[in-house]
Amino acid sequence: MQRSNYIRGVLVCVLSAGSACGPRAHIPPRPPQPELLGTAIPAEDPGARLARSLAPVLFAQRDEYFPLERVVAVLHPTRRIIAYHLLWRDDVHGSWIPFTVATDQEIVWVGYDSTGGPTDLWTFWHGTILHTPWNRQTVTINVQWGKHGSMPRGIVESDLPTPKKLNDFYAFHYLAIWDMWLGKLTRPGPGCFCHGYRRYREYVDPIVVGDKIDAVARTDNPREILRAVFGRYSRKKPWPE
Repeated sequence: MQRSNYIRGVLVCVLSAGSACGPRAHIPPRPPQPELLGTAIPAEDPGARLARSLAPVLFAQRDEYFPLERVVAVLHPTRRIIAYHLLWRDDVHGSWIPFTVATDQEIVWVGYDSTGGPTDLWTFWHGTILHTPWNRQTVTINVQWGKHGSMPRGIVESDLPTPKKLNDFYAFHYLAIWDMWLGKLTRPGPGCFCHGYRRYREYVDPIVVGDKIDAVARTDNPREILRAVFGRYSRKKPWPE
């Protein structure tokens, strides 16, 4: 049934020249008082200050098309870990598919000690959660072009899981370039990554997440505040094991 719905969606999209393809992003207005959103905490709360101080710096690929639209930081109520939910405007693949989520939610988790210093880093990488110890003061992340998979900066790329290595995604992008062209029928977007693999692996545009946080919450279930700030989103696993 799921496969037949997918094929039906492809045919409808192609035959309608894009008019019935996947939805566009409808991100709600920024809340004027985020501290009033259920589990949210005010900016002067020590937890909110800690979340901003430990927020990562993202390094995007220079040709990244879709901007980082929203950020919600969530402190776990019983564990020393903070989740940074990142909402990107869109994903290069699958945006034309009917009923798809029209934004791209990614997550970075930072573990910390009793002094408030970072100790561990987890990142969401296409269904896999990557983990690395982290004893540097500033948390830094490389963000994959178009797909926004998050990698600890300095990771050995051969350590990425198979078949989710960077060169796999680079090759797949060419095999599925028709998917990107269909996406351009429903919203502005790139038609290809029109450069070589070396440039694909260069992350040079910094994004200071601490300056872009829209709300900070303290909860083990962030669904309510993410829905208020993000609108419809992908609902990835909220915490690493």
